[in-house]
Amino acid sequence: MSTRDTPAQIGDLPPLGRPANSALLLAGITTLAQVAEYSDRDLLTMHGVGPKAIRLLEAALAERGLRFAGGSS
Repeated sequence: MSTRDTPAQIGDLPPLGRPANSALLLAGITTLAQVAEYSDRDLLTMHGVGPKAIRLLEAALAERGLRFAGGSS
């Protein structure tokens, strides 16, 4: 999937860059609940997911009372 074809926002995820959205879609992740099943380290191994995307996801998770798996954040 080309990042050009990737939507700017997916499900209830915060607006992320298209490379991060593409990586999450490829992994089948479309909701914050699904993001919470992964550690931040796991997500960082995905090509396209960087520190900025992790910060945005972490903030969105916190707003919902969620956190990354493993509690490393």
